Amino acid sequence: QSHWAIKVIQWLGCIFLLSMFAAGSMFVFEQPLSVTSLKWIQLFQSAAMFLLPPLCMAYLWAKAPMQWLKVDKFQSFKVSGIAILLMLVALPAINLLGYLNQQMTLPTFLEPLEQWMKTSEENAKVLTEQFLNVTTFSGLIINLLLMALLPAVAEELTFRGVLMNLFELKGERLKVKGKRTHLAIWCSAILFSAIHLQFYGFVPRMLMGALFGYMLVWTGSLWIPILMHFTNNAMAVLLYFVAYRAGWNMEQVDAIGTNDTLWLGVVSMVLTIVGIYAFRRSTTMSNASSRISSGN
Repeated sequence: QSHWAIKVIQWLGCIFLLSMFAAGSMFVFEQPLSVTSLKWIQLFQSAAMFLLPPLCMAYLWAKAPMQWLKVDKFQSFKVSGIAILLMLVALPAINLLGYLNQQMTLPTFLEPLEQWMKTSEENAKVLTEQFLNVTTFSGLIINLLLMALLPAVAEELTFRGVLMNLFELKGERLKVKGKRTHLAIWCSAILFSAIHLQFYGFVPRMLMGALFGYMLVWTGSLWIPILMHFTNNAMAVLLYFVAYRAGWNMEQVDAIGTNDTLWLGVVSMVLTIVGIYAFRRSTTMSNASSRISSGN
């Protein structure tokens, strides 16, 4: 029953302590670090920052930890399938939004900041491509686990599991009537995008985080955002794997939905908006029917 600010301090303290242990893993590997060593370090860091702290905090703060994190129940195969399909349909739209985001330019007096942002973006891109540059099926499986499954579970536990709960608690303290759910969704989505330090993909990642938040609210299960997050990451891993084996130009893979295939990005955006509206409507009606049935 502690104040929300105390909980934030506890959560950040847990991340700090676990991250110290994860940072020590760098000294286990030989220098200079190979790609394999970097993948192990990425595993330790992801577990320390995003996977273990939510589980620790849930057991510290809640009598029913799994229920508090909303991982205590699964949705039907139909709902899960629709969520996966919606994510697949949205991929060209995400590329289009990313392309538009990349056109961002800052005022002249912010040129040092812009240069730092571009450098951070380029470094992240180089490291990601090093991780994705595999041509063996064993390498593909490792990448699916490390770059698709682990981030999907860990980041959703953090941003939709812990942070949305904390922001809703903050909204309750501020007496933001009827709006605390939206506050929780968008604040966690902004932090979700910012933590990646990839500013030229900030907008699509923020919107994707908001979509995951609303899917959690509409379905009541964190597994749906996890499934959609995994689908998005896994498609990137699979496309890069196929591209490297087939010798495709990687820039063409990233440009699906832009330039020559701009029409695909526009169609994807329209279908995604319609799909989100239809999903919300169907889940709202289903929840209303369930309440009526339970009342009878």
